Amino acid sequence: MSETKKIALIIGGSRGIGKAIALRLAKSGFDLWITYKSNHIAAEETKKEIESLKSFCQLFAFDISDHQATNEALGKITDETPPDVVVFNAGIARDNLMVWMTKEEWDSVISTNLDGFYNVMHVLLFPMLRQKKGRIVIISSTSGQIGQAGQVNYSAAKAGLIGAAKALAREVGRKNIFVNVVSPGVIETEMTSDLPKDKILPLIPLQRFGQVDDVASVVNFLCTEEDMYIHGQVIGVNGGLAI
Repeated sequence: MSETKKIALIIGGSRGIGKAIALRLAKSGFDLWITYKSNHIAAEETKKEIESLKSFCQLFAFDISDHQATNEALGKITDETPPDVVVFNAGIARDNLMVWMTKEEWDSVISTNLDGFYNVMHVLLFPMLRQKKGRIVIISSTSGQIGQAGQVNYSAAKAGLIGAAKALAREVGRKNIFVNVVSPGVIETEMTSDLPKDKILPLIPLQRFGQVDDVASVVNFLCTEEDMYIHGQVIGVNGGLAI
């Protein structure tokens, strides 16, 4: 790891939107710390691509919904060397109509998407506050802004992240730590592959689905722009699906 490069920690950075963000930040000169849960093959492939861009990459495999595992994975390294940028991208979906939704479908989404945010930030905040600088970007969803049938659990978790980000922004802004939310719409990834896109497309004014790089470019801006006065905001990347 370079002593002169900034460090970006991507929570959920091995695939999809997280991978695109990691690669974009590597192109912008960051060294990367990437967390993931269990897909070692995807993580190693992402690491190789980052290293091909002449950036350092370290992988951390753990379940962010597990408070102790998160502390053990990130505690020591982030206390000694706080990251300059944190992107919280981890999340899962377990879609079902509320009337049929099981307790496991509710709990798993809330624990990963929302409890995971607490577990990660509880480890990182003291080191970042001590450093008196940093950028935190939280990946929410259009579902968290306007709701989506069949996603009561997911919408609740993503809306919760927006509320958490706004409150956190009020707490840490005076310490020169910027907190913002990027809220993607329908982005073509593995997670959205089963959506009824023929029904969704007519609702999008731009008449196309988003690409991972559409999200990565906005995150990159929030992490690199020097003349920064954007704080506590939700930036939609949804082609006009939510206006």
